[in-house]
Amino acid sequence: MTTRRPTSLVAVACLAWLLAGAARRADAASTMSAAAGAGLATLVLYDDGDPALARASAISAANLASHFGPWRTLAVRDYQPGDASRARAVIYVGTAGAAPPPPALVDEVLQGTPPVLWLDEGLERPGSRARLLDRYGFAPGAPEAQRVDRVRYKGVELSRDADAAGPLHTVTVRGGAARVIASAVTADGAEVPWAVRSGSLTYVAENPLVATAEGDRYLAFCDLLFDLLAPATPERHRALVRIEDVLPTDDPARLRRLADTLAAAGVPFGVAIVPLYVDDRRPDRRRVVRWTDAPAALAALRYMLARGGVPVMHGYTHQRDATPSAFGGVSGLDFEFWTGRVDAAGTVRLEGPVPGDGAERARRRALRGLRELERAEIDRPEIFEYPHYAGSAEASAALARLFPAAYHRGLYFSGRLGGPAADGGGEPVAQLFPFEVTDVYGWRVLPENLGRYAPYGGSGVRARRVEDLVRTARASRVVRDGFASFFFDARDDPRALAEIVRGIQAAGYAFVSPRALVPRPHGR
Repeated sequence: MTTRRPTSLVAVACLAWLLAGAARRADAASTMSAAAGAGLATLVLYDDGDPALARASAISAANLASHFGPWRTLAVRDYQPGDASRARAVIYVGTAGAAPPPPALVDEVLQGTPPVLWLDEGLERPGSRARLLDRYGFAPGAPEAQRVDRVRYKGVELSRDADAAGPLHTVTVRGGAARVIASAVTADGAEVPWAVRSGSLTYVAENPLVATAEGDRYLAFCDLLFDLLAPATPERHRALVRIEDVLPTDDPARLRRLADTLAAAGVPFGVAIVPLYVDDRRPDRRRVVRWTDAPAALAALRYMLARGGVPVMHGYTHQRDATPSAFGGVSGLDFEFWTGRVDAAGTVRLEGPVPGDGAERARRRALRGLRELERAEIDRPEIFEYPHYAGSAEASAALARLFPAAYHRGLYFSGRLGGPAADGGGEPVAQLFPFEVTDVYGWRVLPENLGRYAPYGGSGVRARRVEDLVRTARASRVVRDGFASFFFDARDDPRALAEIVRGIQAAGYAFVSPRALVPRPHGR
C-alpha cells in the first residue's frame, strides 16, 4: 500500500526542536487530556507503520474526541491487555507497514466492549479477518487501486482527493449482521463499502484524517464520532461568521456597512482586529498606524462591536516587523508567528517558525496587542486568531494561557507524541473542525470549516465564491451537531456577505455569537 502523508493539510520540513524525549509509556500518559479524571477517557491508539502520519492522525483524532470529553493517546506498541476495556471507546489509527495489532487488543475488539472505530490498516491480517467475519459478518481486505473521488453518506455526496488520499481497503460483507453506513463511489459510478458497522465495531476503509478539505468525507468521520461517543445527540446546526483583518487603515464606511448587513439579518459575528498596523516595505519609511491615530476607523470599529460584533485579537501586527519577508512585511498580508513563501505556481508554502520563536515571544506580542486595544478602549478579547492560522506548539501553549479560546484552524505537530528525529516527528498538519473542540494545547477552538469568500482567488488563495461556501454548508449538515463557519474580508463587498448569510440560513443553520462558545470559569 502506498504510504500516505497528510500533505493535503499542511506539510513542511521536520522540526527537531519539537521532539519529545520522554519514555514511550510516560509520554503516552502525558498526552491524556486535563479532564481525564472526570470519567473514562476515549483511547486513541496509533501504530508505527508510518510514524509521522500515525502521530499526526492520532492528534487529529484526539482533538475531535475532545468535543465529547477526556481522551488519551497511546502507541500500539505500548498497549497492555485491558487498556481498551478500561476506555470509554477506542479510535484506532492504522498505517501501512505496521506490525499486526496486539492479540490482546483484537480479543477485546471481538468481545465487543467498548465500542471501537477502526481506521485503515490492521484488521486485514488473515487471522483477524476470519474471526471478524465469524463475529461481525464483515472483514477488511487488501487495498485496491481504484479511483475514488466521492463518498456517499446520509444520502450526501462528499468529495475526496483521490490522488492525495490513495486507495481504499476492500471490505467483505457477509450475512445480515453488518451494515454499510457509507459508500465510496468509484470513477465508473459503482459503490463499494467505505464505512461498515456491526455491533460495537465500526470500520473505515481508509484514514479520513489524511487529505482533508472543506466539504469532504472527513465530515462523515466527524459524524461517526457521535455514534461512538454520544449517540443520543439531537440534530442541531449552527453557524458562525467572522469579519477578517480589520485594520485602523480600513474604510470606516465599509466597516459600518458590513456591521449593518449582519445586524439586519440578526446575525452576531466575530471581528478579527489587528491591534497595530505596520508597513515595513520601505525600512527608511516605516509606517505605523494605531487605532488611536485613526479616530474615524476606531469609531467604526466600536460601531461594529455595538451591532453584535465580538472582538477577536488577530495577532499583534499581522506581520513580522522589519524582518525581510516574501509578503512585504505589511499588516494583513504577512505571517507573524510563522514563515512562508509563495512558490512559482503561486501557492503559499509554510516553511517554519519565525526566528526567536517560543513561548516568551508569543506572550510578549500578545500583551503588546492587548495594550494597544486597551489604549483604544476596546474590550479585552477572549478569543485569539493566528495570522494565516500558523503558529508553533510553544507559541500556542503560551497564548492559550492568555486567551481561553481560539478561532482558527489549528496547526499541530506530530512531535508532541515523541519519536526520533529520523521518523519526521516534527511534521505539522493543519486541521479544520466542524464543531468546537479543546485541542492538545488546552485551547477551546471555535470551528471555521467553510473557508473564506474569495471570488477571484490568486496570491495563494483558492477562489471560493458564494455558491461554494453555501454548497459546503449544505454538505456539512451530515454532522448532526455541527457548524457552518466562514470568514469574510473587511474589504469585500457587503452584498456578497448578505448573500452567503441568506444561503446558509436557507440551508437550515442558525447563526450564533462566538462569545457563546468561549469557556467560562466556574461560577461566572
